[in-house]
Amino acid sequence: MEAYKKLMAEDPRDHLNVVFIGHVDAGKSTLGGQILFLTGGVDKRTIEKYEREAKDKNRESWYMAYIMDTNEEERVKGITVEVGRAKFETEARRYTILDAPGHKNYVPNMIMGAAQADVAVLVISSRKGEYETGFEKGGQTREHAQLAKTLGVVKLIVLAKTLGVVKLIVVVNKLDDHSVAEDGKWSQARYDEIVKGLTPFLKTCGYNPKKDLTFIPISALYGHNVKERVTPDVCGWYDGPTLFETLDTVEVQQREPTAPFRMPIVDKYRDMGTMVMGKSEAGLVQIGDMLQVMPNKLRVKVEGIFRDEQESTAAKAGENLRLRISGAEEGDVQTGFVLCSISNPVPMVSTFECQLVILELLEHNPIFTVGYRSVLHIHTIVEECEVTKLVHAVDMKTKEPKKVKYVKSGAMCVCRITMEKPVCIETFADLPAMGRFTLRDEGRTIAIGKVTKLPKIH
Repeated sequence: MEAYKKLMAEDPRDHLNVVFIGHVDAGKSTLGGQILFLTGGVDKRTIEKYEREAKDKNRESWYMAYIMDTNEEERVKGITVEVGRAKFETEARRYTILDAPGHKNYVPNMIMGAAQADVAVLVISSRKGEYETGFEKGGQTREHAQLAKTLGVVKLIVLAKTLGVVKLIVVVNKLDDHSVAEDGKWSQARYDEIVKGLTPFLKTCGYNPKKDLTFIPISALYGHNVKERVTPDVCGWYDGPTLFETLDTVEVQQREPTAPFRMPIVDKYRDMGTMVMGKSEAGLVQIGDMLQVMPNKLRVKVEGIFRDEQESTAAKAGENLRLRISGAEEGDVQTGFVLCSISNPVPMVSTFECQLVILELLEHNPIFTVGYRSVLHIHTIVEECEVTKLVHAVDMKTKEPKKVKYVKSGAMCVCRITMEKPVCIETFADLPAMGRFTLRDEGRTIAIGKVTKLPKIH
């Protein structure tokens, strides 16, 4: 507790991971770039350099996105492939931006980013044609919204009866675009049309429009309504908060400082020893701590702690960390492994019971029953799995259980899932971030769920 008090005295501000999600051209990277510019994370000279680069590639409006999209493939295609990372601060909080890919080929990368996020900002393009594309059946806006919800990209996790219901910030971008603006003024009719169109869909994802949704009109390219409020001559009909004001007042999940340490590993590399990266989901870590890597039960010592880029002697839960460890080679550690307390290790199981909501099964495989195989995404783990028992279906209205042999799209059920290799997970009740998951089949998200029961001996 002493280390925790010291950390709080140094900087009492909460740290939040913000993930930008939405369709491929909605302006997620541009918004990330603009935020960094507005908070002094990028200087004017760099911006001018990116402007010239974008102009050379005939992509003039992409220059802000170049700040987030660092590799050449991303710049040439204008598509974010990896989950971009950058940090910014306000007086109230410290933030890390996770810029998730919007293209459907990169959805597994989006899952990895969302698994580490605390707040979701759904970016919607209001440009004529773009909003409509993102919202047709195959668009990523639908799939991302459902992923954001299950992966607890959280404003506030309500321990609802079904899944972690999440509050969501929806920014309606590109209202300055000539296809919707009239004489430089933002169109209220277009904004209202989008809010009206999105709300019923987000309601079916489990969001309560009154409590869980915040809509904000913005221009990511020019920074209007991001940090400073938009002027009445441009948008006289909106007097709500800016994006920054909304983020600063988001209710955060309270983490118990004395809980056993848990950090799912996202990546590893060598730098004067073995370095592991991840978001600490529970507990406190200090230099000198003895921890273990699960599932291979390797004992390691913490030699160095880096919080974002900053070196530190200790770190609390909710931080993005890079830990230098001794006692393990780079090859001993894999993405999906968990660094945890020795006295209270993370459960390691090859089967678990869960509550599932079936979203949309494949046209040629429309029955979900025993023997159904798919890919499990839970925190940083990606593993093949199979349904080995359908315990019962759950009536959506009465929540009563009923015995069935199979379920179809739109159903809710309790089932048992088995993997070939053991994985390190928690129940949703014990640690939501490590007990929420999605199932994917042939590149499509078919179900979202939460772990309800683990075997007694694990």
